[in-house]
Amino acid sequence: MKFNEFDFDQQLMDSLEAMRFEEATPIQTQAIPIINEGKDLIACAQTGTGKTAAYLLPVINRLVSTEHSGINTVVLVPTRELAIQIDQQMEGFGYFVPVCSTAVYGGNDSAEWNRQRTSLTRGADIVITTPGRMLQHMTMGYVDFSNVRHLILDEADRMLDMGFFDDIMQVVKTMPVEGRQTLMFSATMPPKIRDLAKKILRDPAEISIAISKPAEGIRQGAYLVYDTQKPALIKHILKEKNLPSVIIFSSRKQSVKQLAHALKRSGFNAGVIHSDLEQKEREEVLREFKNRNIQILVATDIIARGIDIEKIDLVINYDVPRDAEDYVHRIGRTARAQTQGEAITFINEKEMVDFYRIEQLIETTVEKLPLMPDLGEGPEYNPTKRRKGGNSRRGGAKAEARPEGNGGNGNKRRRNNGRKPRPEGQPAADQPQQAQQPQDGQPAQQPKGDDNQPHRRRDNRRRNRHGRRPKAEGEQAQAPQQGESAE
Repeated sequence: MKFNEFDFDQQLMDSLEAMRFEEATPIQTQAIPIINEGKDLIACAQTGTGKTAAYLLPVINRLVSTEHSGINTVVLVPTRELAIQIDQQMEGFGYFVPVCSTAVYGGNDSAEWNRQRTSLTRGADIVITTPGRMLQHMTMGYVDFSNVRHLILDEADRMLDMGFFDDIMQVVKTMPVEGRQTLMFSATMPPKIRDLAKKILRDPAEISIAISKPAEGIRQGAYLVYDTQKPALIKHILKEKNLPSVIIFSSRKQSVKQLAHALKRSGFNAGVIHSDLEQKEREEVLREFKNRNIQILVATDIIARGIDIEKIDLVINYDVPRDAEDYVHRIGRTARAQTQGEAITFINEKEMVDFYRIEQLIETTVEKLPLMPDLGEGPEYNPTKRRKGGNSRRGGAKAEARPEGNGGNGNKRRRNNGRKPRPEGQPAADQPQQAQQPQDGQPAQQPKGDDNQPHRRRDNRRRNRHGRRPKAEGEQAQAPQQGESAE
């Protein structure tokens, strides 16, 4: 469907033509008519399908054609990066349109706080915000949501995963119920999303497009590797392909830092993004990457969702993501807007079960690529193999690495500062033992740890195979009990 078939205002069409928007995506084709009718909507679509334009364009078109005052539309998003990106897209859509927007998010200085306060008090038409920062402004008493007519939740599943449910409900309670249109967009549809929809939506229409499936234009492949093979493999791939725009994902920020440092030392033009960077630093790196001044971006999952960067040629998963859904979001950075792209994943021997779950989710068997001869052989792909001692990430890997006969119940490993577990019935070492009953012809023994004899050495001599300790010098031998033989 063409955008000129939606009967948008001519000023908005001028903006779309300047941005070269011609053919609508499936989510836009289905969502825009429903939003134009004023119905509430819950839409489930994978990343990179054009959800932002699907809700912004009909809202902008209504703002152009109707009178309004104060804040008209609030867009709630999980991260500051997504808020900034949506605000930038809003600038493009509203270039020829008399509609203003502002992005409200945390992680900035007092000057940015004052700018956000000014935008909220003067009543920007569209406010794109994170729930936490909006609540901070609301506590100051100058935020007025009484004129809100559109509430939009983007990446709703991500917001709930981050624990924003209560914050969202506090923001929503300050908005009018009557006359408000609520739109919810999500990449997945777990039960908690349904629960939230029941609380804030009224008789919503539903759209579901290719839930949790990568775009068709992504060529997927995977290497079975040991961790020691990963650095050489990734350098080989980057040199061989020599692509202008590559994103490398890792689940741990420490791995991101080390990998980016190693790539820079090898002469690659690499940037890095992780949560330890200041907001301005992250924005600068993203800007340089978008402008093609940085060829390789090494990042955590902080940019796996909602970040729209055109023409990403390759996405590399340096490790398998913990959540199968995160795999879809990671590789969704490439092949956006019906283009082509490539995604490669490194799978070590501990992550095969996790990757098998991903293949089940996307209903695709990803091709396992052969390693280069100089790297040797990688592990065999056997995701159904049961590992000893627990799951595939923790206990399984450790148990499999233990030498035979060193991990069962018969040979207990030393714990508790090196002490063996005490046998049943034996008192703990830090508890005084009861005095033993004297036997015929022997004096009573004092309990170990007696406070009356602080300088007495503890008798920790090993007992022999009959359970008796060796007799001390000058001590009479104890007669064997019934059933024992004298030595």
